[in-house]
Amino acid sequence: MTEATTEQGKTLSELCEYCHGIAREKGFWDKERNVGEALMLVVTEIAEAMEGYRHEDHDNFREEIADAFIRLFDFCGGMGIDIEAEIMKKCAVNKKRPYKHGKIC
Repeated sequence: MTEATTEQGKTLSELCEYCHGIAREKGFWDKERNVGEALMLVVTEIAEAMEGYRHEDHDNFREEIADAFIRLFDFCGGMGIDIEAEIMKKCAVNKKRPYKHGKIC
């Protein structure tokens, strides 16, 4: 059984803890993280996903999307953000918005 298989079924909070734990083990949290740098690393992963998509490299595209989530989960774990609660709060806000947020597209 692969490690990815054993990690299936985790909650978002558990994934944050898991990804953050790996990043800590690898020394990425030995000192206080620069928040701007950490967020831009997420943006970088999204840009790399776009390159994979543009070059029709589907494996790389999926890998870079996963990297973006891993960086976000690590960040949330390190910053103590309960991302499950934050997502549910934001979904409740979005649900109350008008169709296409009232914009004509």
